Amino acid sequence: NLLLCLPTCLEILNSMPPRLPFGQVRNLLIQGHIIRRMSSQHKVYVTRPDVDDSGLELLRKSCQVSTWHETNPVPRSELIRVVAGKDALYCALTDKVDKEVLDAAGPQLKCVATISVGYDHIDVEECRKRGIRVGFTPDVLTDATAELTLALLLATNRRLFEANKQVYNGGWKSWAPMWMCGQGLKGSRVGLLGFGRIGQEIAARIVPFKPTEITYTTRSLRPKEAAAVNARHVDFDEMLRESDLIVVCCALTPETKEIFNATAFQKMKPNCILINTARGGVVDQKALYEALKTKRILAAGLDVTTPEPLPIDDPLLKLDNVVILPHIGSADIETRKEMSRITARNILAALAGDKMVAEVEL
Repeated sequence: NLLLCLPTCLEILNSMPPRLPFGQVRNLLIQGHIIRRMSSQHKVYVTRPDVDDSGLELLRKSCQVSTWHETNPVPRSELIRVVAGKDALYCALTDKVDKEVLDAAGPQLKCVATISVGYDHIDVEECRKRGIRVGFTPDVLTDATAELTLALLLATNRRLFEANKQVYNGGWKSWAPMWMCGQGLKGSRVGLLGFGRIGQEIAARIVPFKPTEITYTTRSLRPKEAAAVNARHVDFDEMLRESDLIVVCCALTPETKEIFNATAFQKMKPNCILINTARGGVVDQKALYEALKTKRILAAGLDVTTPEPLPIDDPLLKLDNVVILPHIGSADIETRKEMSRITARNILAALAGDKMVAEVEL
């Protein structure tokens, strides 16, 4: 029986962690729970072992699942090697899924599902040409990302991280009337670049802080959603000129790539604070560094950067007027669990020819 299943057994062996003791390998192959799941099952490759197991358990009920074995991004050479022959790919933002990966997978690949709301790491045009469906997780992380955005906005606006450092480095000598003073949200003008689900939830959370005005910039008007938070649509230049706080909550597209550049920073008010929890590529980081260093703008709060992780010698990390977080916008426990389940359900739906929970329109 083992010889009849040799091709599948070899694949299982190939996906196991290196240097696994022979006894464990033998037991895994002999035990019926592996021998029984054979060629009739769809094959799914998961690029990370540290996604919540609830999603993987959904897949294991009907699919043959193999995973990368380290809690860091799968090396590209390894992804290209192991994706061959798979019917579905469960990936993350850290995995570039392009023509080379799709070629390596083969014509039987039916689905690429990412455990993220963003999918700019996937060549969707190439997927469209091949009839490969693409799943993502847009709705479940809306509240978590909006909460984190507000936290980053407050931390930057009130200089919380900067003040916290003074407690530990001896800078806290005594109370002083104007020491560590930041800006309040009350009476401020807040601009949002992007007004989708996340942008609307950010605006709703800002309203109780009594800003003077909330404006938004998008390609299309959203009058009903804007009325709910008393927001006004403006063009990008007006938002740059008038805002005390600008929050980036748009997708990364050719139109938005590095839209916050040297020209944009020159138009912003010197007391303006930029918050980005969307995509690092929306901001030209060299221009941002110069704007912060020269006090062209007051401060910035970033949950996303280019690249990620940001090198520890990056000049932005030497500035006091920037707060940088390691892309934790959706890092809420229940949110990440549900993201794992939705990614799995997207794959199962695609393999069955059914409607996905959330599918990218190709």
